Amino acid sequence: MNAISKTDAIRVNHVIRGQLVEGQEVTHRSRDLGVDFTTPAIDLDALVTPRSEMPPLYELKLSEIIDFLVEVGERLDVAKNPYLQEAMEFIIATNPLPRRIIENSFHRARPMLSRDVLLAQMQSNFPDLRYFDEWVERTDAHGQTAALRAFPPRMIHMLAGNSPSSCVSSIAQGAMLKAINVFKMPSSDPFSCVAVLRTMADIDPEHPVVKSMSAVYWRGGDERIEKTLYRPQYFNRIIAWGGGSAIDNVIKYLSPGLQLVSFDPKTSISMIGPEGFQSEEVIAQIAEAAATDVSVYNQEACLASRFIFVEGERAGVETFCAQLQARLNADRDLASSDAPAPPAELHEEVTALELMDEAQVWGKPDGRGLVLLTDEPVQFHPSNKTANVVHLKSLDQAIRYVNVATQTVGVYPEATKVKLRDRLANSGAQRVVRLGSASKHVMGSPHDAMFPLQRMVHWMSQEDA
Repeated sequence: MNAISKTDAIRVNHVIRGQLVEGQEVTHRSRDLGVDFTTPAIDLDALVTPRSEMPPLYELKLSEIIDFLVEVGERLDVAKNPYLQEAMEFIIATNPLPRRIIENSFHRARPMLSRDVLLAQMQSNFPDLRYFDEWVERTDAHGQTAALRAFPPRMIHMLAGNSPSSCVSSIAQGAMLKAINVFKMPSSDPFSCVAVLRTMADIDPEHPVVKSMSAVYWRGGDERIEKTLYRPQYFNRIIAWGGGSAIDNVIKYLSPGLQLVSFDPKTSISMIGPEGFQSEEVIAQIAEAAATDVSVYNQEACLASRFIFVEGERAGVETFCAQLQARLNADRDLASSDAPAPPAELHEEVTALELMDEAQVWGKPDGRGLVLLTDEPVQFHPSNKTANVVHLKSLDQAIRYVNVATQTVGVYPEATKVKLRDRLANSGAQRVVRLGSASKHVMGSPHDAMFPLQRMVHWMSQEDA
């Protein structure tokens, strides 16, 4: 299809309990590029499933749900799926990521619904999957009996906007938990979720998975909607991906019976020991690995590194900085050679550091890669492919800069990763990986230091004590 003009108001559809809803009653503006789009008015009565109704997925076996999700995944082929094709063109108009990265992100959607991935998530979160299909009896040490069931939760998902097609994982999790799901779509991508749900409906419009799903957009902070929906009589979990202000907005609605599972903003870092600067060959290798981690989604992702702590000879570190800057200006699967330029405030901070001789600088703040070499971390948030290399006498000193907001730590060499992992965890870090592999994942691993599906489900206990 033809590219969408950024001056046109784009029509956004909703899905309410499996039914497509069209309309242009409300006009919104996307956060990143200021593109107008229209949505239907939200019928709150239709959106809420009454407590008097059992969840649509309650009686369906988990194995049947997974079978259906796998079938959906087989249809998430961008080349053949008109809903995904349309959504992708719309996202290109509303999202700052370049077309190629958005296309590559969409190609990653199908593997999210492979049987191996789906089972790995469930099996790593729950010791016994029978909890989802039946009451599982148990006896305690005193001979008293009980039965336990993972009952379907009622969830509002505040979807992330920095990774197109990431809604696929949220849809799969909501289905496998047999939840009643309302997906609040982000302004940078109010399209992907509806495209996936329409693909589901084409397979079987009456399928319980389809009936358990709604996808709508409203402006975050709209009290008319949020004061009504964010109540425990309607929902018992809010699953929130978003910035600090979005999380803070949700917190004010929390009350007994309405819990928040938050994937709040994180910062990721890299750590390189002296072994990385001992030869030109090794420097080239770690520069490429570090650039890969810094530039994930042009540094929009939480797992994209922003601070690189290094220990080693100054000459080798400076050579590394020069090579890192050159490699940031490269096309990758999830990065482009030219990203949007950093904000003006970052440019001003860099200029001030140079004038005070507090930083050596490679590159320019133009989105093509900027590297700052300092003795302490800068006080601003590096963005748009900006890396702050911090030269320390020992990597042990870097531990003091790690806290509960540190998500991924990429480390070189492997022995140093093993040596530091306990102290990194103790300081609050949530994930330690090999340098260059921040965007790669082992199936079934925790996210943000938790197994989130355990926290989403509603555990019901029947006890005979």
